Amino acid sequence: MQHDVRGWLRQVSRRARPYGLPLAVSLVLGAVCVSRIMERAGGPALPLDDSFIHLQYAKRLAAGHWFSYTPDAGYSSGATSLLWPLTLAPFFVLGVCGLEAIWVVWGLGALLHAALALEVARITAGLGGRGAGLAAAAMCFAFGAHAWFAYSGMETMALTWMLARGVRVACERCELERERSFSAAPLASPWQLVALGIVAPLVRPEGILGTAMAVLVGLREARVAAPTRPSWQRVALIAAPAAGPLVLPSMHLLFAGHAASSTAMVKWLALNPYLDRGEVIDSTLANVRLLLTDLLAGGTWTWLFVPEGFVYLLFGGIIAMAALAAKRGAWWRALMVGIVIGGTLLPTTYDTMLWNRVRYIWPFGWSWLVAVTCLGAGIGEIFATRRPLLRIVSPVLWWGLVAHLAGHLGTVIDDLATSARAISRQQVALGQWARETLPADAVIGVNDTGAIAYMSERMTFDVVGLTTEGEARYWAEGSGSRFEHYEQLPRRALPTHFIVYPGWMRMPAILGERLADATVFDQSILGGKTMVAYRARHDLLGTGAKPADGAGDVLDELDVSDIRSERDHGYWRGDAEARFNVATLAQQLDGRLVADGGRRERAEDRFTLKASSAAQLVLRVRCDLALEVWVGADRIGEPQTLSETDGWQERAIDLPASDKPRSMTVRAVGPARFDSWHYWLRVLGDQAP
Repeated sequence: MQHDVRGWLRQVSRRARPYGLPLAVSLVLGAVCVSRIMERAGGPALPLDDSFIHLQYAKRLAAGHWFSYTPDAGYSSGATSLLWPLTLAPFFVLGVCGLEAIWVVWGLGALLHAALALEVARITAGLGGRGAGLAAAAMCFAFGAHAWFAYSGMETMALTWMLARGVRVACERCELERERSFSAAPLASPWQLVALGIVAPLVRPEGILGTAMAVLVGLREARVAAPTRPSWQRVALIAAPAAGPLVLPSMHLLFAGHAASSTAMVKWLALNPYLDRGEVIDSTLANVRLLLTDLLAGGTWTWLFVPEGFVYLLFGGIIAMAALAAKRGAWWRALMVGIVIGGTLLPTTYDTMLWNRVRYIWPFGWSWLVAVTCLGAGIGEIFATRRPLLRIVSPVLWWGLVAHLAGHLGTVIDDLATSARAISRQQVALGQWARETLPADAVIGVNDTGAIAYMSERMTFDVVGLTTEGEARYWAEGSGSRFEHYEQLPRRALPTHFIVYPGWMRMPAILGERLADATVFDQSILGGKTMVAYRARHDLLGTGAKPADGAGDVLDELDVSDIRSERDHGYWRGDAEARFNVATLAQQLDGRLVADGGRRERAEDRFTLKASSAAQLVLRVRCDLALEVWVGADRIGEPQTLSETDGWQERAIDLPASDKPRSMTVRAVGPARFDSWHYWLRVLGDQAP
């Protein structure tokens, strides 16, 4: 028994030994990052509000609530990562609370950063040799995006490491040549790759690349090792990882009634309600161009992390990696790294590709470093054909790039600390204010839902819809549709307070008394310099439901921006956009405030109203020119103005009797555009019933 324990300890020690140096480097770098954050923010702080979303889910999990975001709220499909909150939850069970949890995510970030460097070294060594592997590991530590996100509290580094681990295990399973490894790591079991294929998409959706690699290797194993494996194992090696991407959609379908997460509804171009298939493709291609001409070239959005012109090194590296793979018989290794490089295109399908320091592309960054290291190795081999001594060109190039990247680390760490300070002084501060000031039963409407929910310990209403189930579609539609939606909700379901960026909210009608605010000037990460706490007001909801003159009985109405009303009346959106879907607050001539949702910049409105005897159409619109009104193919007289406010006019026009539903068209004369809010079909007292 004692002999078995000693043998087990030796085995663990042997496997852990290669992590020693990377962990030491990671801890030194982490100490610098943490000390700078503590100095700048005055305590533990995180540079992204989204980081607190994971902490909030973890805290609720520890309390026994399965992905419920706030007290008295049901299941939320807004957790982009299933495993990151689950990883953090045990620490809350052990008693970690408040800002103490930041030390946990910092510790995990340091471990993942070290593990990533080791995996990248092992992958690169199989292509360019041990020297190349060592240089690639150094680049991982010098690459600013890795340092920034290791201490961000996000799941970014977890996915980054998992993709690298998956590549290393996959290529070694295919090559079956352990000597290509940076260290004498034992050949991994194929079931480890199966597990990685299942787990990777549960860290983030982009982890589906891990699934793809696992399935690909499973197909190869099933063919090559067919005589030595039972048939059920061959099937499991393929089918088990393929099930990984289905876990989250199945969970959402079970608990929320829809397979798409609320995050996908807000952020994914394919689910944007204003884009057709062609427009989704065009928007994606525009993002691809931005990726190649700016993000990978060290442009406006990524100069902090990526050297200028890096994209040319990357393309050269891809060619060099293929050449080295052909020379060394390491095609599988090059293929797996190439899959991850290709994965950089996945965020181009997001409407939010540029958010949060372009955080969606960094899990693929290590694969770029592998390719660039191969470029250095390839250049060295070309020189060595002339003179063997010139092979030294490779390490000169490698370590020159390491020095260049490391030279920018100071700026990166300063930005990390400044961003953490900004979040601490705005969202965290207002969350603490809410906990100390607002009643325990307060419901806070938020557009940054992380730190305010986590610090306030109050129920939140996420106006963006990421963490409040059912709200995402209205955020995607625009502020006019959100206002119409709020009008239909029971008042008890609405926020009692708001802590928002007013410019994001774009709904002045529901923002009441200003209670507090937090302004941060020295920042570049926040959604606005000033975030404001308001008391909610509900008194203007529904004030736009009737024409201003109040005359007549309404037979039918199209409430523009109300999604249900538009659908029921066959409303044609045309070239509508979310930014033109507005919530307008207008003052009547008698001084009353009226609020309504509507759509600006309309070329024409087409819709159907019910059949009726002779009736009157009332239009709530704004148009500086004349309006044409058509019933079917017949144009009818000019609408007459009934009332006018600082926001719109109300016009009326008599309609002929009809025993069939009316197909209506309203358009401005000439090339002008108009704004529309409401259409009513009504019968006045002296008209036939």
